[in-house]
This record gives sequence, structure tokens and C-alpha cells, in this order.
Amino acid sequence: MDYRTIADDVAADVVAGRLRPGDRLPPQRRFAQQRGIAVSTAARVYGELVRRGIAVGETGRGTFIRAAPEPVSALAEPAAATVDLELNFPVLPEQAEWVAASLGPLLRPDLLEQGLGPSVVAGTAEARAAAARVLARGGWAPSAPDVVFTGNGRQAIAAAVAALVPAGERLGVEALTYPVVKGIAARLGVTLVPLELDEHGVVPDLPPRLRAVYLQPALHNPLGVAMPAARRAELAEALRERDLPVIDDGINGFLRPDLAPLAEIAPERTVVLDSLSKRLAPGLTLGFVVAPPALRDRVAAAVRSGGWAAARFPTAAATRLMADGTLAKIEAAKRADAVARQELVAERLAGFEVRSDPRAYHCWWQLPEPWRAETFVAAAARRGIAVTPAVAFAVSPGRAPTAVRLALASPRIDVLAGALDTLAALARSSPDDAGIE
Repeated sequence: MDYRTIADDVAADVVAGRLRPGDRLPPQRRFAQQRGIAVSTAARVYGELVRRGIAVGETGRGTFIRAAPEPVSALAEPAAATVDLELNFPVLPEQAEWVAASLGPLLRPDLLEQGLGPSVVAGTAEARAAAARVLARGGWAPSAPDVVFTGNGRQAIAAAVAALVPAGERLGVEALTYPVVKGIAARLGVTLVPLELDEHGVVPDLPPRLRAVYLQPALHNPLGVAMPAARRAELAEALRERDLPVIDDGINGFLRPDLAPLAEIAPERTVVLDSLSKRLAPGLTLGFVVAPPALRDRVAAAVRSGGWAAARFPTAAATRLMADGTLAKIEAAKRADAVARQELVAERLAGFEVRSDPRAYHCWWQLPEPWRAETFVAAAARRGIAVTPAVAFAVSPGRAPTAVRLALASPRIDVLAGALDTLAALARSSPDDAGIE
């Protein structure tokens, strides 16, 4: 029997509830005996379950069903934990009313007709001007003609990588990076090269044979920290010496409007990415790519050929929200909300090694001994809380630290407080005490 078919059977058990988040799968030899297959086939089944995000494995402890696994088919409903600290899309209760008030006039027939036209990579002059104002941070402001629109932030990443790194070539990324980048690179045939990190961000000693670099200098995901000015200057100099373009993903930058992207100090080689998914909402988003003149045509061509151009109606809707101040109002409210949630983390996880910026919507928790990340994830899932292990962000999974990321934006703040108390108590216990053998 094909190992993928067996993995499908296990996935079906998860969807049906016969296997729950945190459940331990039998050792591979016993699994092979139960299924009447070779041990090598069982190993491939377990590897496939881990690849799909259904299970997590830890040396010496076993393989566990993961909290909130990915849907196993287009028809399957995603599993949901009681408290989701994996996904990080902040949506405030009051913002729907604000958005409705802004977008109401867009349903007038004359305006709606404009929004139903075909997609245009460059958008309209009004959209470019509005985006340029919104994307300005620190001492940097983009030129409106340099803005290209995509359907969302992930498409912006794909377009930038496709434009700068040919298939078969190497892209430097932080050793811990946004997980979606790994999938995009695999689909584009691009090899990711992990870049060493220290407490200040990427170490400027870049490896050879890179075609470009992808970074998150502002509120890095998953670490939640910002690259200091001195390191930014060292990195910009290293990029100039190697004549390398850099992709600056500023998706979380709206939480730190005082921080300019790398384009402020390396404008000739920096492609800035952003989107409205966190600023506004994942269901009403738009992606932005700001490329210098020398790279703009390549980026625009990649957007067209990839089918990543933004649709006209979402562009029109986003333009209204950007132009009339509604987006700025939502951003300000989210900045205050993020600060309140970080204060809660500092209070409820006091005494633990937690790393973040006090204005970020996520934090990085270095777990105490004897915990390991995958074991902690499984134990948290048993308590109805979904968190993300370090291996999800590691470019080299074998070098993942003993840490988890907590996404703070999704639950109500009172629910978040209770979840943090539960996780703190769990971390103070041991895996045996928690029922994870």
C-alpha cells in the first residue's frame, strides 16, 4: 500500500475525532505491525504526517498529533483549539462598523461599475498615492509610481522572490523565518540558505552565491524583535559589497511606525513588502510591493505572469479605507491593543525567558527544562490551547531551538489571560506531570 494512502487514513481519523490533538502515535515498529507494512514504510507515513502539519515528532519522546492541524483536504473543516495562539490576525470588535461606514458609498452603481473592471498591477493613481502615504514609516516614504499591487501579502512575497531569484538559485533568509516563505521557495524551485541570527538580527557575514536576501527587520516573525540601527547599517553595507537586492517584509511594521524599512538606507536595492491583512483584516486585504526603479519592471512582470495582480474591487475598497482615515483609525487601535496584550504576557509569564518587542502581536518563549517544544505543544493542545513550535519557523529543522511562538492577537484579552496562566502552570510542571509520556 502507498504510504500516502496510509497517511490519508490517519488524517481521516484526526478529522473524525478518533485521534485528538496531543495524542501520541505508536512507535513506528508497532505501527508497522498493526498495519501489516514494512518499518521503512511506517517511517515514510510518519514523515508525511509531519510534512502535512498533522503530527509533530520529537527525538526520544515520539510522534504526537498536532494542535490545530492543517485541513487534510479541500472539503475538510480545519480543527480548532479552544484558544488559538497559532494564527495572528488581529480583528477588533469595533472595526466592522468603521469599515461599513467607509465602504457604504462604494456600492453606488457608478462607483461599483469602476470597481468591477479587470485587474491592473499598477492600480490607479489614487490607489498609488494612498498606498504611498500609508506605507511611509520612520524617515522613509515610497514614491507612488514605485508601488505595485498584489492580492495579498503572500502573493507579494512570491512575486518579489520570483522577480529576483531564478529557479535553482539561492535566497538568503533568517534561520528562523516566516513559514510561508519556505513553501513559496519550494514551489518556485528556489533554495533557502539560513542566515545566522544573534540578539540584534541577521549577522552581516553573508554566505556566498546568494541571488537575494529576504528579511523581516521590523518585529521579526517569530522573534518579535526589531533590528537596531547599527545592525541595519552594517547589513546595508554588506549588501552593497555583494551587490545583492534585499526583500524587506514589513507586514508588522505598522505596529512600529517609528521604524523605517531598509529602503531608507539602501534605496537602490531594497524591495519593500506589506499588506493589509494585519493592518485591516485577512478577509479584506491587499498586497503591496515597493520596488526601486531598477527592479520595478521585473517585479511587475512577475506579478502579471504569476497571476498575483490585485482585483479591482478590493483595490477600490482599500483605497477608500486608506484615503478617508479609517485604516489609520484601525491601526492606532491595534497598536494600543498590542501593547495591552504584551503587558499581559509580561505579567502572566514573569520569570520565564520570553523575547519580544513591547508593541508586537507575538512573542518567543524559550521553554524551561525538561520541556521540548513539540512535547509542550502536545501538552498545550490537551488543554485546548494551540501554540506553534520553533521547528515551524526553522529553515534547518534539525537546528530548531527549544521554543514556541505565542500569537497574541486572536483571542479576547480575558481569554488570552486565562490561556497564559494555563501555559505558565504547564511550563512549571514536567512532561510526565502533564500526561505526555
